[in-house]
Amino acid sequence: MDYAYHRLARSAPRYTWYKALLTGLIAGGFYLLLSTVFVVALFIASFALPTVFGQFFTRLTTRAIDLADPLTFLFTIGSVALLLPAIILARVIMGPRPLGLLSSVAGRLRWGWLRSLILPALAVYAVVFAISFLVVDPLGGAAPLAPKITSTTWALVIFAIMLTPLQAAAEEFVFRGYLGQAVGGWLKHPAWAILLPVPLFAIGHDYDLWGLADVALFAIVAGWLSYRTGGLEAAIVAHVINNTALFILGAFSLTDLNGKGGSPVAILTTVVILAAYSALVLRKAKRAGLVTVRRVDDAPSVALLVPADAHPAPIRPEPTRPESSE
Repeated sequence: MDYAYHRLARSAPRYTWYKALLTGLIAGGFYLLLSTVFVVALFIASFALPTVFGQFFTRLTTRAIDLADPLTFLFTIGSVALLLPAIILARVIMGPRPLGLLSSVAGRLRWGWLRSLILPALAVYAVVFAISFLVVDPLGGAAPLAPKITSTTWALVIFAIMLTPLQAAAEEFVFRGYLGQAVGGWLKHPAWAILLPVPLFAIGHDYDLWGLADVALFAIVAGWLSYRTGGLEAAIVAHVINNTALFILGAFSLTDLNGKGGSPVAILTTVVILAAYSALVLRKAKRAGLVTVRRVDDAPSVALLVPADAHPAPIRPEPTRPESSE
């Protein structure tokens, strides 16, 4: 039988509907534990290296979350990244096996396929961002681009490069991976697995309605690509490049790292990016002959399970030789 990505939980020999719920509870416990360790580590560092970390709790509790502050950026993005080990540890305990089914139908993260998508994604984002910043924004009356280098710029760039891939991958493994497969285990049609996790993904972002619509659009396309390609690789690449680019641009004051508002123009930009990227991904998948389902052989019949010596051939008596007389 063939299983699409969202139905991979069903490919396990002993699938039960409630395992997905237990996995979520266990992942939540691991996340709470890891988050506590992370906060304690930063708290200790704020005393051991005050010139580097400053007063950690003071900066987090006496002001609004400011992603332009490197320490706040480290804490916020790092906290999201902890979702990745939490969900992996939960799947180690609860299954299904192999663990890599969370990544793709191949039972592993398909690194070759993932790497092949990086350049096309970079090209799409670079072209659309360039048109948006250099053409669309000026036509709308926006001020000319004026990059600024401040005392926090390079720290933000380093943290963006180091942490954003983990943060973006964590969100994909949780929302398109764990939640998508949990829903797919209960409901067969892929639309359920794609759409039902979207509100949970969207409300995790503190945006206005336009911004939430933008995030929801990305989530829908990411889920659809995961279904069409049989894995999370395409969604991870798009998510990593999108977030890393925005954070690096923000480090140079070209975007607002704390912006919460969206717009019709921003949604149109997202539509163009996702449409172009999706077309390239599906074309590459077709050319590469990418396997998008997992084939599991039916259980062998009882007859095939009987050992070969269970029904030995009858023993034939050997003919006796007459005794020779001396």
